[in-house]
Amino acid sequence: MKGLKMFDTVDDVEKRLLDQGYICGKNIATIVYLASKLKKPVLVEGPAGVGKTELAKVVAQALNQKLLRLQCYEGLDESKALYEWEYSKQLLYTQMLRDKIGEVIKGTTTLRDAAEKIGEQDDVFFSERFVVPRPLMTAITSEEPVLLLIDEVDKSDPEFEAFLLEVLSDFTVSIPEIGTIHAKHIPLVFLTSNDAREMTDALKRRCLHLYIDFPEEAQELEILRMKVPGIDDRLAQDLVELIQRIRGLDLKKAPSISETLDWARALMVLNADKLDEAMVSDTLNIILKHQGDIAKAQTELSKLLQQKAAAAKAEQPQQVDPPVEKKSILH
Repeated sequence: MKGLKMFDTVDDVEKRLLDQGYICGKNIATIVYLASKLKKPVLVEGPAGVGKTELAKVVAQALNQKLLRLQCYEGLDESKALYEWEYSKQLLYTQMLRDKIGEVIKGTTTLRDAAEKIGEQDDVFFSERFVVPRPLMTAITSEEPVLLLIDEVDKSDPEFEAFLLEVLSDFTVSIPEIGTIHAKHIPLVFLTSNDAREMTDALKRRCLHLYIDFPEEAQELEILRMKVPGIDDRLAQDLVELIQRIRGLDLKKAPSISETLDWARALMVLNADKLDEAMVSDTLNIILKHQGDIAKAQTELSKLLQQKAAAAKAEQPQQVDPPVEKKSILH
């Protein structure tokens, strides 16, 4: 898969990411541009669900590069990230070539001499044909430039982080039985972190740093309209305003952007054209995953309704009550 040319300017980054359906500000575009020019990894931090992983994906798409993803977890070690020996294949070769062993050790008179003769054949059994490359090695040995995503690096152990730092410093792989393999192309590297633990200063020094927070109301509304075309304008505004207020609460898990989009799509399936109290209460579990968070959000809704009712009563002159209609909670 042949890649496209690298980014020309910061504005070019914004445009090409927008073409992939990703709305970003100048700060994100600047870091992506610098990373592509300086060949430096990017450490992307921020709360879960703000688009850190998605950023790496759309950059790969914008450059038409293959995306290689290493998902980090506790206990991840070098063999799972770099390479493994395919021992079953080595054993199969040994069984196939056992009749040749006699020819190899022919003429030897001692066990030591026989072992040395067999040892001289190590390159038959320890060669690249028996190496199973994992994401890091695949990225280094790729014939074409690739984007390497090291996702949720904060979930890995500090020992793995130290190993990772070594690999990212020179993009080489040392295999004792084979030798040192140098990168054919320096991959564009994105590391993401949800702040499960603090990254070391050494890793931060090696990377460009980017913090992505939840978007401001206007930007989230723009994202919503792009990702959920056809949504009623009033419903979109109400939904984003309410999401923004809910995120301001002391929650165990604040709703992500993807959950905002899920909620919008669910409301459209339910043929909602505005948010009323009953509709919100029935669908809060789409954006909130803990019962304690739902209870806090419902309390906030009650306060919001009281504020809106009081404001509306103060603004309106005395008049004959109109027919009863279900009101949007934000209007």
